[in-house]
Amino acid sequence: MFQHKFFYGKVHTPASFIYAAPGNTGISEITDGVYLTEGIMFKKLSIAAALFFIAAATRANEGQHVASKVQKVTVFLNGAQVNRTALVNISPGTSTLVFENLSPGIDVQSIQVNAGGDFTILSVNHELDFADNDIRQKNIQAIEAKQKLVRNKIALQNNMLSIYQEEANTLAKNPISNGTNVALDPVKLKQTLDFQTARLNEIKKNQQVVNDQIDLLNDELQGYDKQIAEINRVGAKTTSNVLVTVSSKAALQANFTLSYLVRNASWFPTYDIRAKNVNSPITIVYKANVSQKTGEDWKSAKLTLSTGNPTVNGAKPELTPTYLNFGMYYSGSTASLTKVMGRVVAGDDGQALPGVAIRVKGTSIGAVSDAGGNYSIQLPNVNAVLTYSFIGFETTERQANAPLINVSLKSSSQQLNEVVVAGYGTEYKRDLTGAVAGVQVKNIVNTVPIEVKKEENQTNIEFNIANPYTVPSDGKQYAVEISQYNIDATYQYYVAPKLSTDVFLTAQLTNWNKYSFLSGEANLFFEGTYIGKSLINTDATTDTLNLSLGTDKNIVVTRSMEKGLAMRQSSGSNLKETRNWLIDVKNRKSQSVNLLVEDQVPVSQNKDIEVEAQETSGAKPDATTGKVSWNFVLNSLDEKKVKLKYQVKYPKNQSVIVQ
Repeated sequence: MFQHKFFYGKVHTPASFIYAAPGNTGISEITDGVYLTEGIMFKKLSIAAALFFIAAATRANEGQHVASKVQKVTVFLNGAQVNRTALVNISPGTSTLVFENLSPGIDVQSIQVNAGGDFTILSVNHELDFADNDIRQKNIQAIEAKQKLVRNKIALQNNMLSIYQEEANTLAKNPISNGTNVALDPVKLKQTLDFQTARLNEIKKNQQVVNDQIDLLNDELQGYDKQIAEINRVGAKTTSNVLVTVSSKAALQANFTLSYLVRNASWFPTYDIRAKNVNSPITIVYKANVSQKTGEDWKSAKLTLSTGNPTVNGAKPELTPTYLNFGMYYSGSTASLTKVMGRVVAGDDGQALPGVAIRVKGTSIGAVSDAGGNYSIQLPNVNAVLTYSFIGFETTERQANAPLINVSLKSSSQQLNEVVVAGYGTEYKRDLTGAVAGVQVKNIVNTVPIEVKKEENQTNIEFNIANPYTVPSDGKQYAVEISQYNIDATYQYYVAPKLSTDVFLTAQLTNWNKYSFLSGEANLFFEGTYIGKSLINTDATTDTLNLSLGTDKNIVVTRSMEKGLAMRQSSGSNLKETRNWLIDVKNRKSQSVNLLVEDQVPVSQNKDIEVEAQETSGAKPDATTGKVSWNFVLNSLDEKKVKLKYQVKYPKNQSVIVQ
């Protein structure tokens, strides 16, 4: 624990105080030589520390409670800084201001209090507030008291049933009814039997009324049980307080600003990339998906999206020696997994989960599952780890080692009965304990772009959103548009027929670094049609950003081996294998296209294996990669053929797979 000691002189108006919690430096604005300094002494957790917290709790109860408003939030890639404001009436003397109903996840080291006026800030403390537990327990006790009254009523009704049953049993034992006395006068006998029948009927009716009343009371009792179960299911809401002790000579009003860092908040970018045709610029809509589960709602707050990440270690790395020895080797891998698809369901009932946030761990790349729980996400590398998070469920991680990954999320102890996912203009509503309740689609079209001011700092970039936003503490994704750019692009069609005969339209954007893009998924639209997803990978250091805009079926490519030309010959102690590939390209479009065709010849890593390129249709193979490239313009309805022929020579006693 820690203890604060302040040394201060007389403070004149105006003065500005900034208090930073332990770990930061306490500061005050120096005015006319007046100063405020802070000394911090750390102590181990002890009985004194426990007494300190008890004293703080007592001050919270006795202090002046202050309701503050979230004015501004800076959302980082992980975490957020919240700025609250409040106009406070300060009494003469020493008093404690309790800023209440704050997030329980505050980073205590980051708390700062800023105020102006003719008074002194003596100390700032933080405490968790479990008052909601007491309220919750009182509510349960009140319901249990009602249950006790209902059980008493049920007991009374059961007693009435016993009385009626005893009376019926007594009537059944009457000598007349059991036939033991046959000498009675017939008139009296009839009267007695009529009375007995009428009374038994009345008893049966009364018993039915009592049973109906017991059923109603049992229903009422079950209703109370459900109320208690609901309170226990939702659990207690924990908040926190910041206690500011001030000293003033006179009564006054002052504006306070309280700022702090919180966890469980983040944003990740997504993009809409639109190309009208190959002769028009590309339009890129830069959007952010913002979510938070901090325990406090951000209502009509100014949002700033920052590319910074305060959770990352700020210390620079240090290189350590790398030692080599015999027996060590490195084997490169050409395996490439660029996309993962799958479905996310609830583990308890197997129902689809819409609105699950899927993130590539350690990056800004993310996606959201649709109404059927289906998702797809682009991968920046083959070692990616995917995280799956959804309100009311435990966060799960999966290694991205397969193109199809289905995930079943386990329910957490704090489930919500209803979840509404808002993002990309769509809302999904679902009861987590049952089936999908339905899908509601809401299309929102902004006729006027949102004003966003971009600021470049030394270590990050901030996007200040002009319009206020409300982001509840529900863990759902909320889409915020950052900016829109029209960028000149160079278009080119590309095909690697050895891997796939699909022809891709690509766009190259130069000087893309000035747009402050982060790595993220992109929705592709070409000629007004949605064509799929791609990935903007900003980890590259080149000045050109390559975008894939999907395939074009109007350009047909085939790759075939010419018959009789896949030869295998023996020459002395060596074998020679020849491959002769024919690549045929046909343009069925109504306009000419600029096409890049790439193939490759094998590359030898052993001096006993020799590779000779014998025919490349004018192209020159790359000595390092073996890549062969043909770049040409193909007019409408034209056809072009290129050949790739190579020979591989290797010893007879060795095995080499030649493709």
